[in-house]
Amino acid sequence: MSEQNNNSIFPKGEKLTNDYFTGNAFLTLLLSRDKNNEFAMGNVTFEAGARTNWHTHPKGQVLIVTEGEGFYQEKGKPARAIQKGDIVNIPEEVEHWHGASDNSKLVHIAITNYEGDVNVVWLEPVSDSDYNDVNVKNQ
Repeated sequence: MSEQNNNSIFPKGEKLTNDYFTGNAFLTLLLSRDKNNEFAMGNVTFEAGARTNWHTHPKGQVLIVTEGEGFYQEKGKPARAIQKGDIVNIPEEVEHWHGASDNSKLVHIAITNYEGDVNVVWLEPVSDSDYNDVNVKNQ
């Protein structure tokens, strides 16, 4: 059964059990791709310390942060702190990761466009060392 607290817009969802996330992350699928929409939309909850692997999207992605605090980082650039109310517009084919800070959960709505049948290309995990450095630099 999905959890929801008084501050959440959507249920916490199902735990993601694939190898594309470090830590505990959960997904509530809000909208699947269909004949009218060439995108999928989901509510993603990252517990403190949880994050995605590095990845790209062939047609980009938009994140709408609804709770908590975390980070978004593009390969080769400094990480940027994100929090409730922020919108991140991720261009196509940009290698990046996003997730919670080490002391706060992060919840965002992810709107991910498709190119053909592909909406994400997963890459290697963000190292603990790199993640810890981001948290230290942003305290």
